[in-house]
Amino acid sequence: MQLDTVTLRVAFGAMSLALLLLFYLVTFRRTRAAYSAWWCAALVLFLFSATAYLLNGTAVQWWANPLGNVFGVAGAWSVWTAARSLRSLKPMPWLLVPALAVAAGTAAVDHPAINVWAGGPAFLGCMALFLGLSSAELFLLRRASPRLRTSLALTSAFMGFFYLCRLVAFLADGPDGAFFQRVFGSGPTTLVTMTLLMVVSFSMAAFSAEQAAVDLRKRALHDGLTGLLNRSAFLELAAARMQALQRAGASGTLVLADLDHFKQINDANGHAAGDTALRAFAAACTGTVRSTDLVGRYGGEEFILLLPGADAEQAEDLTHLISTVLRQTASPDLVLPTVSYGIAPIGERGADALADIIAAADEALYQAKSQGRDRAVLAVEHGNPDGLMPGAKV
Repeated sequence: MQLDTVTLRVAFGAMSLALLLLFYLVTFRRTRAAYSAWWCAALVLFLFSATAYLLNGTAVQWWANPLGNVFGVAGAWSVWTAARSLRSLKPMPWLLVPALAVAAGTAAVDHPAINVWAGGPAFLGCMALFLGLSSAELFLLRRASPRLRTSLALTSAFMGFFYLCRLVAFLADGPDGAFFQRVFGSGPTTLVTMTLLMVVSFSMAAFSAEQAAVDLRKRALHDGLTGLLNRSAFLELAAARMQALQRAGASGTLVLADLDHFKQINDANGHAAGDTALRAFAAACTGTVRSTDLVGRYGGEEFILLLPGADAEQAEDLTHLISTVLRQTASPDLVLPTVSYGIAPIGERGADALADIIAAADEALYQAKSQGRDRAVLAVEHGNPDGLMPGAKV
């Protein structure tokens, strides 16, 4: 059965336009993500490429055919760029420009007015290169579920391999060879590309929905200003961590931190300066604590830390280090505040004691403020007659 290439290209263009509209309306407008934008760009370029090839056999074939090659290569580069954006990597236009120059230049000197395969080797090589790079980026992706990542990566790998095989067959059999026409000609390629384009588009839409759910959960668990755990998320995770420590017979320490004279910063410099101070302290915490520690914004200018396995002395050393990092933070227009800390040992108590431990740390924090601020006060466990240890400057 002979495939009607013109009909397939019209169908390919119509399908690309439909996928573009659906992807733009359903995915891009909702997420405004870079990968959505680049995938939309790829669909537009593939649509333009198919339209340009429809002009083969007309008086304008001499420029339409090379232009179709250029649009196709740019579309494959956009697919690669979309894959890179999923890993938060920037576009690489320095690789696109020479590829477009090679694709256009080789087609221009290969008699494009009478040769529908003008610049064929360069075009096929560039397509195989960018689609293969797309596959490599997708295999390295860790944000998506394994099922979606594998689907996207294998589809891109297949397309890259397919174009590589087209290039080999083109060089070995020629564009008019029976084998090339039957397996890798314009008709079969258009049919294969249509199928895989649909697979990738729906996989990208599914990935977008998955990321939207992940982002929603992240916003529900994290403070929007500092990126730390919010109060409810911290308390939930801290309770679970304390239960695990109790089962293991291990201990830990809880720390409450409060930025000193924070209201004065807001009053004197505005709330933007206060936000800067909060973000600076959050960054000092996250850059200092261990991966097993929990850090959250407890409310306002108050923060809370859970340090599994750390004793009171280690916790005090950590507060000193955090304050040191904060003092060394560059802030040209703002003198960052000092910080007071209240430290309470967890002992081997479980989640049901979390409220009492926080209350003890809060009382120690109050004492740190009373003793002159910029210090840590340790709330000791039962048996201490005063209930508190003297504060140490941090």
